[in-house]
Amino acid sequence: MNACVVLTVLAPDRPGIVKALSETVAAHDGNWLESRMARLAGHFAGILRVECPDDRADALIKALESLEGVSIQATREEPASTPEVELVKLEVVGNDRPGIVRELSAAIAATGANLEELQTTLESAPMAGHPIFQARGTVALPEGLSSSDLIAAIENLGADLSVTVE
Repeated sequence: MNACVVLTVLAPDRPGIVKALSETVAAHDGNWLESRMARLAGHFAGILRVECPDDRADALIKALESLEGVSIQATREEPASTPEVELVKLEVVGNDRPGIVRELSAAIAATGANLEELQTTLESAPMAGHPIFQARGTVALPEGLSSSDLIAAIENLGADLSVTVE
C-alpha cells in the first residue's frame, strides 16, 4: 500500500532545490505526482504531492525535513471522497487596491464556491502606468450555482473589475 504526502517547501532560491527534492523522493521509492512551484521575491516556494510505500513515508518525510537550507512542512494525505462539482476557469482584472484578494476570496466563498487554485499578478497599465491587478484561477461551483452567479458576486465588488469565466 502507498502513502501520499503533501509538502510545502520554502527556501532562498538557488539552483538544485528541485533536484535535491526529487532525488530524496526517488531514494525512498517515491513517485512525484503533482506540484506547483514559483520564485517569489528571491525565494523558491512550492507545494507538491508525492507517494511512496507506506512503510517508507516517515523516513521520506524525515529525509526531506533534513535537507539543508530548505523549510518543509509535510502532511500525510487522507483519502477523501469529494462530491462532483463543476470546475470553471476564472480571470479577474481591475485596478489594484489594498484588500482586493480578501474581497475576491470573500465574494467567492459567499457564493459557496471553492477557490481551487489562484495566481495573482500586478502589471503596469498601458498608457496610465498605475498597477493593474490580475487574478487567474480555478473555482469549483457547488450544485445549483451558475457561473453567471459567480460573475455577478465578483462584479459587485466594483465597477472597475472585469470578470471572465470559461
